[in-house]
Amino acid sequence: MSDPVLKVANLTEFFREALHGAARHQRLALEDHTEHYVVNLLTSFARADALFERSGGRLRVQPLALQLAAAVEASTPSERNRGLQRLGDVSLFVAGFLARGFPHRLVDVDYHIAMGGAAYGYLADVDQGSRSRRVFAGVFRELASKFRDLVDALNEIADGARVPGDDDPLRLYELWLKTGSRRAEAGLRTQGISPVPAARTRFQH
Repeated sequence: MSDPVLKVANLTEFFREALHGAARHQRLALEDHTEHYVVNLLTSFARADALFERSGGRLRVQPLALQLAAAVEASTPSERNRGLQRLGDVSLFVAGFLARGFPHRLVDVDYHIAMGGAAYGYLADVDQGSRSRRVFAGVFRELASKFRDLVDALNEIADGARVPGDDDPLRLYELWLKTGSRRAEAGLRTQGISPVPAARTRFQH
């Protein structure tokens, strides 16, 4: 059976309320500009043509390594920055909403967290000058520093839109080892599993 479809009258308001709830539950504080940025990102990527690119007659998300290469090789600083912003945005959305598909992929959620956080961090350092750019620099800085926590919040939103079911404890443990996700740790403890901090230290990249 397919998952039931959740009907939403206003997608922007849905994501704003969902992000408020998830952030409150995860004890994640976000500045208003950052929250507005994330809500707009989620609303935009709800359209397949905004997230996916057509290649060989198929829709696919361009690999992050190729996105990074294109940004690095850009002919102008503005084009480079747009590429890095796209890299950060895609990394955040995919890690937050499509993480359940990672067990069958070579690239895992920790890779998206590292790539997306680094892209936003770079933009926070270079986007200076005008007042609007300083505002965006602050947004990118917060996105970079709270990337993992935002992924946890988006995971909660995504799970809330799915049919209720038990989380795979092995997958939760793997996520906790690789990312230190507080949400994954809480899920493990709910199932009677107490993750050991020393084990995570050994497995960190």
